[in-house]
Amino acid sequence: MKLYVTVKSLGKRKAVLERKELVLAARPQTLRALIAEIVAGQVQAMRERQEQGELIPYLTATEIAEQGDNGKVGFGAVYGEAKPEVEQATAAALLAYEDGLYKVFVQEKECSALDEPLEIEEGNELTLIRFTMLAGRLW
Repeated sequence: MKLYVTVKSLGKRKAVLERKELVLAARPQTLRALIAEIVAGQVQAMRERQEQGELIPYLTATEIAEQGDNGKVGFGAVYGEAKPEVEQATAAALLAYEDGLYKVFVQEKECSALDEPLEIEEGNELTLIRFTMLAGRLW
């Protein structure tokens, strides 16, 4: 199943919206299953980045300019050697959803409960909005 994901982060200086293609092995029946499938794919991608290492990392002028527009220039290297675990990452993602740290929308309709049946079709637009906590006093 192919979906298109837009990731939004509120609270950044520049609103960076990026639309990415997401391929799932099967059609998820609930939001919980969708989050678990996305997390599993991200953990696998992280493991691949950890195993892939360049002897001499470098950035082209174009890459520096693009990353500068986003607010951070880096090699994209993963410096931690600990291998991520799918179960722990999934539990953390589900807890973050339950705590209200991010919202999930399918075709501009909010998914409110983890275990309700999910109405999702091939080619749907999936939007994830991550909320940024503000620091400071309330008074």
